[in-house]
Amino acid sequence: MKKKKRKNKNFNKNQTSFYFEDYLETSKKNKYFQKNNLFLDRIYLLFFLFFSLIFIFSIRMIHVSLNEIEIFNQDKQKFSLLRRDIVDRNGTLISRNIKSFHAAINPKLINNKETFLIKLRLAFPELPIKRIEKKLDENKYFYLKKRLNQVDKEKLWRLGEKGIIFEPFQTRVYTHSNLFSHVIGQVDYDNFGISGIEKYFDKDLRNKDLINYPLKLTLDANIQYMINSELKKSLHTFESPGGGALLMDIQTGEILSMVSLPDFDINIRTELKDKKYINKITKGVYELGSIFKTFTIALALENNLVEPQTVIKNIPRSIKCSKYNISDIKNFPKDLTVEDILIRSSNVGTLLIARKIGKEKYKKFINDTNLLKNSDIQLEEIGTPLKFNWNKCKLETVSYGHGITTTPLQVTTIYAALANGGKMISPSLVKKKKKKDHKIIISEKTSESIVNILRKVVTEDEGTAHLADKHGYYVGGKTGTSQHYKNKNENLNTFISIFPSHKPKYALLVMLESPKVAKDLIYDYKGLKIKAFRNEAGWNSAYVAGKIIEKIGPILAINSKDFNNRYVAEKTY
Repeated sequence: MKKKKRKNKNFNKNQTSFYFEDYLETSKKNKYFQKNNLFLDRIYLLFFLFFSLIFIFSIRMIHVSLNEIEIFNQDKQKFSLLRRDIVDRNGTLISRNIKSFHAAINPKLINNKETFLIKLRLAFPELPIKRIEKKLDENKYFYLKKRLNQVDKEKLWRLGEKGIIFEPFQTRVYTHSNLFSHVIGQVDYDNFGISGIEKYFDKDLRNKDLINYPLKLTLDANIQYMINSELKKSLHTFESPGGGALLMDIQTGEILSMVSLPDFDINIRTELKDKKYINKITKGVYELGSIFKTFTIALALENNLVEPQTVIKNIPRSIKCSKYNISDIKNFPKDLTVEDILIRSSNVGTLLIARKIGKEKYKKFINDTNLLKNSDIQLEEIGTPLKFNWNKCKLETVSYGHGITTTPLQVTTIYAALANGGKMISPSLVKKKKKKDHKIIISEKTSESIVNILRKVVTEDEGTAHLADKHGYYVGGKTGTSQHYKNKNENLNTFISIFPSHKPKYALLVMLESPKVAKDLIYDYKGLKIKAFRNEAGWNSAYVAGKIIEKIGPILAINSKDFNNRYVAEKTY
């Protein structure tokens, strides 16, 4: 008997197998063993082939996966870009990045393209199926839907197609939808800022070192909501297609609210080309009318040409200037004091005072205040005033706000200087770290005189802004009613207010485009219940400003005492 040793795959390496060959046994038994060994060898071969196929398939799947990863990583940096939060002055969240998904298609992983298209059409009838079919035939990776909401993601997932790839990425969410649309702006699909604050501070917002520190704005969410709501009501009341409002701290230049209507939901990434959606406060360029009269009176006082009580005698009903016939809408007394000219808003009276000032001094004032230059603020949506030439009769028309254009932001900034003691401040949407030296355009004495006159514009019987008077807030201001420089049949009605006038702190501008007379509106006018009979700023913009001040006044009073309304803001929204 002979003992033979050999290795066998199916056993442990240390295991030994013994085969006994007995030459005395019959050949029949020997053939049995031979057949049995042949059968086992065939089984081993089948197992080998089976596991080889599995191995090859696994390698292929890994290869496909790596290819997909390579595709995903082409714009990996863009998809994973993080952005800092944006909050209001009280810490209320305005903008934040969250995890979202794009839906992409890998045609190579779609088993039955016809079946897939049918299921896709049933689930998403709005999708361009023919275009998707063409993409599938091209056999190249493509995006089906970007920025999926949770509902669409679940619908796609339920289709059960392994060729649907969900790419995670960072998406920007705006918690207040329309509320800050013109200020905050938007980001594109790759998380880069394309408008508003998002664009201006794009690099800063993508700074990874600051990712845990939100960008804090000067805006107040509570106040923004109240002004926005009241302005929307006014557009309906006065059948106005658009308008704007701006609230500024005249001591610091901080902007607490900036509203432009109509607005839009910035969570929906759409390209808005219609001019009605521009930021009317910073981008809109207008003739703003009689609010310029305050500049004229301030210049005359500053140059010691007149005093508030100086009487301008024999004021004509109208004056011919070059080809223009300049007149007053109302019949005023022939003799008016300087302050009465502003209180009653006399075009002719203001013109006569401007002639006393002269072109050169008026030109210097406009240059010093940057009235015809682009505003310096943290937005790129800035309007450029129309080209202006000091030709014949320009001094006269500019004195009462005609023939010259600027933005509401610029004019509000100048009013702030007129009321804060003469300091030209820079408007800002973020807290300023360092205090800058301010250019002085008028003296504190002149500033005090102007504020007193503006208060009388609201309180005096002959004043044009009585409807803005609200008990306890000491509102002063000036109305401006002008014709649209392109369409003379449309008015632009503006009111700029300063309050409280005994200690000026805020400037509020309210502007209405092409308003109509509110025939059904009953005004409380000097103790009487009356209906409007004029389409002037005093009957609409001043009225709206009074409504706004009445609503935001309590919050401003609290804030001025360094109270924190953060929790109120968060609860409101």
